[in-house]
Amino acid sequence: MRKLFTLAFIALLSISAMAQQVDLRKKITVSGTAETEVTPDIIYISISLKEYLKDGNSKKKVEIAELETQLFNAVQGAGITKDNLMINNLSSYNTVAEKKKNPEFLVSKQYRLKVTDLNKWNSIIGAVDPKGVAYTNIDSYDYSKIEVLKKELKVKALQAAKAKAVYLVESLGNKLGSVIDIQELNNESFPQPVYRNTMMMRTAESADMSASSPEIDFKKIKLSYTMNTVFEIQ
Repeated sequence: MRKLFTLAFIALLSISAMAQQVDLRKKITVSGTAETEVTPDIIYISISLKEYLKDGNSKKKVEIAELETQLFNAVQGAGITKDNLMINNLSSYNTVAEKKKNPEFLVSKQYRLKVTDLNKWNSIIGAVDPKGVAYTNIDSYDYSKIEVLKKELKVKALQAAKAKAVYLVESLGNKLGSVIDIQELNNESFPQPVYRNTMMMRTAESADMSASSPEIDFKKIKLSYTMNTVFEIQ
């Protein structure tokens, strides 16, 4: 019998504790959204340079060093610091032995250039021997003030949620209390650039084409944040 009373007492204590944990506050759950679109202002361009033979003559080879110097000088001439140009890849067969064994062996190098103005890019690539340009394309792009913009949008979304909660609660004659819970959702879109041509510049095989690069349509970066909130109703 004593054990039975003990078990009953423990059960009552458990029920009481569970009742105390139940949140009996009146609450309202609302969400707020803020979004914007920005034009990318940082562009990363991939450039591939490759040696070529003048008139098919192995003794008249345009060396990679010459092409690289043209690119480096063009980058500096455009007012871009050298730390924005880096080597992405060097042909794995670029060895002295290979070049001696095969006079017609052509070395290639790939670079990555960071620019903030495509007009500068046009002047840069225009200063490099077109027959030495294997290809160029855009790797990726970004927005320089993206982190600041994210914070601003999150705050605006939260303020929108609170404003909605206020007019809903006050329409029922109540007052909005403090926030109980906040959860954020985001929908960041970084679309790839759309080319009107498949390449930004001609390849070495089509170097006799017009020197102008094709037009590029940049889709804007879209940022959208939704804040899910729970407020107490007083």
